[in-house]
Amino acid sequence: MNTDEIRTRLTSRFGPTAETWLAEVPALAARLASRWGFTLGEMFESGASSVILRCQAPDGTPAVLKLSPDKDLLAEQLEMLRVFAPSGRVPAVLATDDETGATALEEVRPGTLAEDLPQTSLPRQWGELLTALHAVAPPENWPRDLRGRFDESFARIGRRLSEPAIGARIDQATWQRAIERCEKLLDTQTSPVLLHGDLHLGNALDGGPSRGLIAIDPKACVGDPCFDAVDYVVAGAGHEGVEARCRTVATACGLDGDRLHAWSRVVAPMFVIAHLTYGGPEPVIDELLALTR
Repeated sequence: MNTDEIRTRLTSRFGPTAETWLAEVPALAARLASRWGFTLGEMFESGASSVILRCQAPDGTPAVLKLSPDKDLLAEQLEMLRVFAPSGRVPAVLATDDETGATALEEVRPGTLAEDLPQTSLPRQWGELLTALHAVAPPENWPRDLRGRFDESFARIGRRLSEPAIGARIDQATWQRAIERCEKLLDTQTSPVLLHGDLHLGNALDGGPSRGLIAIDPKACVGDPCFDAVDYVVAGAGHEGVEARCRTVATACGLDGDRLHAWSRVVAPMFVIAHLTYGGPEPVIDELLALTR
């Protein structure tokens, strides 16, 4: 990923001040590496809110340095990684800087994205990942729950229905139906667990035979265990199909297949909006729209 792409993503999220921040990243990274005794490598990844550089810890451990203009966001992510640390299924935290929020994490090796792993073994691996993550007890008085997560998502994403290209495919009735389905599922949760909260196929990496899948960028919240499988299920659109994948994943993860399918109908319109935004294939969009009815 080149600097122009990173600049575009960050300014889209944080505004023009991100350009000034990005210009200071090399000097900041060098200061932190010197303080911690790390050897800096190349910039290799950037999300909508952060820049990530490869590096090496003093003992030779492959690591990554994560930086962001949003110090509070990094602090929140760090807190969630520490909460899930007992599972052994998140990257280990190697160093942190309170002033900037910068964090050095182990680099997950080999690090292949879950979506690029053999599909025959992935349901079993996903089940093992969920079992490990969901075995972590929620911290006392943990403030985030699945209801709050959906309140925010429906409000933020729902604003996009006013865009002509989105509104032409997702109307207010469809959106309201998804909200009502969500409320019904939230009202009938019986065995809430500590969820990763954003566990899609790009947020799980291959940690090798000894570790299995490793989850990154958790947005930990308490709620229905089916939620951590629903993005994987809905990503079956255009492949074996959502219903077929739902059956496979529910069995592999020990989840209620009916509830998992019901959750897929809740998030389907959000996936449609994502596909419309990034030019997803029409057959996939059509399959997802059928789920919303």
